[in-house]
Amino acid sequence: MEGVERFKKENCDLIIVDTSGRHQQETSLFEEMRQLAESTNPYLVIFVMDSSIGQDAFGQSQAFNRSVSVGAVIITKSEGATKGGGALSAVAATKSPVIFLGTGEHKDDFNFFDVNTFVNQLLGMGDLSGFKEKIHDVVPPDQQHELLTKLLEGKFTMRLYHQYMLNMGSIRQLLSMLLGFCEKLMPKVDENVYQSKIKLCTTIMDSMKNEELDSTDPKFMNESQVMRVARGSGFQVRDVMEMLEEYKLQAKALGAMKGLQISKNGMPWKQHMSKVLPPQILNLMKQMG
Repeated sequence: MEGVERFKKENCDLIIVDTSGRHQQETSLFEEMRQLAESTNPYLVIFVMDSSIGQDAFGQSQAFNRSVSVGAVIITKSEGATKGGGALSAVAATKSPVIFLGTGEHKDDFNFFDVNTFVNQLLGMGDLSGFKEKIHDVVPPDQQHELLTKLLEGKFTMRLYHQYMLNMGSIRQLLSMLLGFCEKLMPKVDENVYQSKIKLCTTIMDSMKNEELDSTDPKFMNESQVMRVARGSGFQVRDVMEMLEEYKLQAKALGAMKGLQISKNGMPWKQHMSKVLPPQILNLMKQMG
């Protein structure tokens, strides 16, 4: 209470009181939370729910709502279509709207809740609006049209690969937003490993020539060029080769966007994906219907 009173005296525009997590069976902690809400008289109580708890989501939401008057909900760990039920359970139990969805540990993974986007992802459809917002947020306005044009033409150069890694997140996130892949179709990526890859990629590409960075030919570098880049960057030849192989894989996946046709409801034709996706992923997509 002392902290809240202090911030009020300092005329702070927003005061957030964050309580520790608690389980529905911990009655004493819920009583503590009720007393805290009574003494601080908050303008809005937000229930933050971990969507990975599965079937317990409804009971947990209901327990919170019995203790305090929940006015809004934030859903965390909401990556993938399989976790959509948690959001629905929280809304049903608290009769309160979902205002944000968290899909990771960074600020870029915290998004406004949009019902159309949510339903599209729940049904395994693409999030084109989310992709466009991402473009507008991180790419300068004068470069947005060029970036989208290149992607839709399947022109994924090393320079574009590097720009995307630095500014927009992993290719996994792009494919998830644009092509409607759910989490179980995409390999998990450790954030520390991903950041290390960005540093390695940046250093190696600093030793590449402009014609190499802007080439759309997947076989644009021969053995002597690879050795030159390795010497210039201070990395081993195998490091350069691994980066090039990673780029080729991403370029092949993003080649699915070439000539991509979007239906009226925003979903790309999945038949188009059969030309570029590995057989095991195609089989899994068929099993999911």
